[in-house]
Amino acid sequence: MEAPKNEQFRDSIGTINEEGKRSWVFPKKPSGRFYKYRSYVSYLLLAILLSSPFIKINGNQFLLFNVLERRFNIFGFPFWPQDFHLLVISMITGVVFVILFTVVFGRIFCGWICPQTIFLEMVFRKIEYWIDGDRGKQIRLDKQPWNAEKIRKRLLKWFIFFIISFLIANVFLAYLIGGDTVISYVTGNPLDNIRTLISLLIFTSVFYFIFAWFREQVCIIACPYGRLQGVLLDNKTINVAYDYKRGEREQGRSKFKKNEDREALGKGDCIDCKQCVVVCPTGIDIRNGTQLECVNCTACIDECDHIMESVNLPKGLIRYASEENIAEKKKFRFSARMKGYSAVLLILIGVLVGMLFLRNNVEATILRLPGQLYEHKENNIISNVYTYKVINKTTKDIEDVSYKILSHKGEIKLVSNHSFIVPKQGLAEGTLFIELNAAALKDDNIDIEIGVFSGDKLLETTVTNFLGPRNYR
Repeated sequence: MEAPKNEQFRDSIGTINEEGKRSWVFPKKPSGRFYKYRSYVSYLLLAILLSSPFIKINGNQFLLFNVLERRFNIFGFPFWPQDFHLLVISMITGVVFVILFTVVFGRIFCGWICPQTIFLEMVFRKIEYWIDGDRGKQIRLDKQPWNAEKIRKRLLKWFIFFIISFLIANVFLAYLIGGDTVISYVTGNPLDNIRTLISLLIFTSVFYFIFAWFREQVCIIACPYGRLQGVLLDNKTINVAYDYKRGEREQGRSKFKKNEDREALGKGDCIDCKQCVVVCPTGIDIRNGTQLECVNCTACIDECDHIMESVNLPKGLIRYASEENIAEKKKFRFSARMKGYSAVLLILIGVLVGMLFLRNNVEATILRLPGQLYEHKENNIISNVYTYKVINKTTKDIEDVSYKILSHKGEIKLVSNHSFIVPKQGLAEGTLFIELNAAALKDDNIDIEIGVFSGDKLLETTVTNFLGPRNYR
């Protein structure tokens, strides 16, 4: 890509000054059609994000990531440790999905979907604009001494930030331990759950630190996705881009003069107003090309379109476009790389959907007790001892559970009772004996198929091995 004429190459990020200290960003309050669309999308995603731990589908929490108890719910589907392969495939599918969107649309995820951007731009910054005012007022307030006005505004803003951070921490905890558990903690006596309260305060402090001070540094320094874009983007990727061909032309940028034919004079349409810079939440100049700090928030598009409209020049000087589109005026086409990612994504989705539909709600395992040999009983009966485990992934108790041998003639005897109950989203385990007639054994180590029944209904089948004497063949 040909470089803009006025480009100044940087050897440091835009939020660090020449002394190596943090350069605080005071972005102008954005407005325009893209900001309006982003607001709608953000409000919808905020509603989903804040409500997901408290929504239930068939008794299962909509989203749950209980690492301690190794229980996960994704879109209402429960995943147990035995379903770890499904969780891995779903995570890989999500990663490929993000990669595909990055290859095609750049960092659109960062600007439109990322919770960090949504909370910062649509919640915390809006509160800041309401209390401190727009860019100019914020800069003046930052420079003025600590008088009554500054103390009042700072304390009010910090207090509201802390309350919102505390609410976010509660929602975050609900994703980890369950929405019902968090509600019981909130409605109960906090002193009865000191450890939970301490965890909440730690999460609150982290969120407060991120949104009150660290802010855009998360996207620039901490987030690995920002580093990935350098690998994933190419000249066909659609990004928030400055059209340097139109903005620079032969004479480069220059201030606006009324009734001037800029195109005839070879002047670019960029009037060097720097409004795209002051509105940027990461403090960059989009005219310097694709940069690490850009999160594709579209604030510069809205601001530039407004300026172009004011000076009677065509909009779209900054727009969603690929480098190829700007340099060669080529329309967007799906490249071989994009088709490859799409094919992989479709295959992964197909595999995941198929495995979800084939997955049973009940999973049983029967294993021979380690170190135990067979027992030779009366009437030529061979007996093996086993441990069993039945996992119930549903939200209802499974009653009258029993085992039956499907592949051979024989008998299963439970140590406790003839049948048992498997609690909802829980497991039942115990010991049983499998007895077969020695005449039915064709080898000293055979596989037998066992059915798990609830009453007369077959729930699941499992296979285990049966050990017998060598002389029976």
